[in-house]
Amino acid sequence: MSYFTDLALQYIDGEWRAGGGSWDIIDFNPYNEEKLASITVATVDEVDQAYRAAERAQRAWADTNPYARRAVFERALRLVEEREAEITEAIIAELGGTRTKAGFELHLAKEFLREAVHLALRPEGRILPSPVDGKENRLYRVPVGVVGVISPFNFPFLLSIKSVAPALALGNAVVLKPHQNTPILGGALVAKIFEDAGLPAGLLNVVITDIAEIGDALIEHPVPKVISFTGSDRVGRHVATVCAANFKRSVLELGGNSALIVLDDADVDYAVDAAVFSRFVHQGQVCMAANRVLVDRSLEQEFTEKFVAKVRTLKAGDPADPSTHIGPLINASQAEAVTTLVDQTVDAGATALVRGTAEGNVVAPTVLAGLPADSPVLTQEIFGPVVMLIPFDGEDEAVRIANDTPYGLSGAVHTGDVERGVRIAQRIHTGMIHINDGTVHDEPIVPFGGEKHSGVGRLNGEATIDAFTTYKWISIQHGRSRFPF
Repeated sequence: MSYFTDLALQYIDGEWRAGGGSWDIIDFNPYNEEKLASITVATVDEVDQAYRAAERAQRAWADTNPYARRAVFERALRLVEEREAEITEAIIAELGGTRTKAGFELHLAKEFLREAVHLALRPEGRILPSPVDGKENRLYRVPVGVVGVISPFNFPFLLSIKSVAPALALGNAVVLKPHQNTPILGGALVAKIFEDAGLPAGLLNVVITDIAEIGDALIEHPVPKVISFTGSDRVGRHVATVCAANFKRSVLELGGNSALIVLDDADVDYAVDAAVFSRFVHQGQVCMAANRVLVDRSLEQEFTEKFVAKVRTLKAGDPADPSTHIGPLINASQAEAVTTLVDQTVDAGATALVRGTAEGNVVAPTVLAGLPADSPVLTQEIFGPVVMLIPFDGEDEAVRIANDTPYGLSGAVHTGDVERGVRIAQRIHTGMIHINDGTVHDEPIVPFGGEKHSGVGRLNGEATIDAFTTYKWISIQHGRSRFPF
């Protein structure tokens, strides 16, 4: 099947159909700008239809034996494994991912589907004691009902599955809105896999649309009780505000400005490898990417020379070429924004040790050093292949610089003394940090999420159960209560 022609539709209540809007989302290959698909947007009315279908289907699904529910995820996993080659080509075409990046995304998507198989059986109730004689307190874990999922363009297949699969496994229904730059991988393909895996109609609905068409209808709608959003902190703030105003829960996985810290006793060659991957995987379009590489001044010269030499070996170009390390950014506006940011930073006094040029949407790597202390770029997220090298004197300064950002998602510390690394990691205000490794990690059972502007709430494992279920207290009075009147 051709994903970009056969799946260029909305998926509502088990039916593939055209959207009812008056304009189309055009899906482009970001490398060669080939038109992949044209999808008529879903309207506010179709968003309502999707949520109402989910609401109807969810009741029976929640009552379904969890052993029967988990069979759907077993079949979905097998389908992803069988279609891995086709999905790889789709990742290359729709989001400009290299073959290495496609393999990374698919590996994690399969791991999260494996976890969803087990998650169906994980919710457990409890019986709690009562100070009232004759009373039994039962605490049930129940699905929230319907979950709205809004996924991003950088890892669309993985990050849609990461919320969709566990929400469904736990007995909920889902309405998914993918990013308009990745409507197939982030939305339609996910629906097709679950449809083919035997998920009952109505439980997963995909609406491909834009806020220009629907406004806040997706998050204001009365049916969903939880909105799971992955994207920028600017949009995340708006999502959280609307959710709070409508008394619903939001789970926000937002941006980052992670620091990879190289202490004076680090293995320099290994730290260079970790830092290059952490910054340049998927062209730097990763929320966990190491925007800033902090190096102890005693190692600054050696590290910088080796880091720059390795960056110069990275090949930028066609993501379909197995030898390519750096493919295109997602669109022309993003490519222009990154190159403009570099120009402004250099004009303000920074030194470009490597100055990447742009060809179409392919932006080659840039390495910046000597940044003024008040440079705005030091505290913001850069969604592109640009890295900043920053020297420091001593641990306290490294911690201060690492924390000098409104974000707090990931990070790394490289050192010859693991416990020294842990002590420093405990001082960094971030949701996740890794000793002697890269900054880009995700695992199905480890809580994933950030602090500060990097998000609210966690996903994965027990945290996912917290996100997509709620407690219900049912008490039973086996004797007779005494009432004061």
